[in-house]
Amino acid sequence: MITQRAVEEGIAMEKGKTSPEYYEVCSIVEMNIEDIKRLDIMRNTNVRVTSESGDVIVKAVEAGQYCPPGLAHIRQGVWANQVVPPRTQSTGVPQYSGFPVTIEPAPEERVKGALELVQGAVGLWKGEN
Repeated sequence: MITQRAVEEGIAMEKGKTSPEYYEVCSIVEMNIEDIKRLDIMRNTNVRVTSESGDVIVKAVEAGQYCPPGLAHIRQGVWANQVVPPRTQSTGVPQYSGFPVTIEPAPEERVKGALELVQGAVGLWKGEN
């Protein structure tokens, strides 16, 4: 897994991390089309991304940029942070790139909003979107 910045993310962030625009561009995982087929995932459906640190439901999309087989991209932010390992290799910065994940179909699962993910992570979520 690699987390990354994107122009679309920056534009959406100007509207706020709880905006529909931010949700649309950041709650996705970009994958190589061959991996999507191999994992029996329907394009533009929800998947569970799991790392040693946790899991998150996001929408699987065909990568709009080069993405070799075996690699996936989630834009940096709330959804990516659910699976980024806290290791820093003494840099003070979490390991945003180059960590293993599993990706599996989760078409019946719901992609949570940014506020729900953040508040849920610290036990403050009250159940409203």
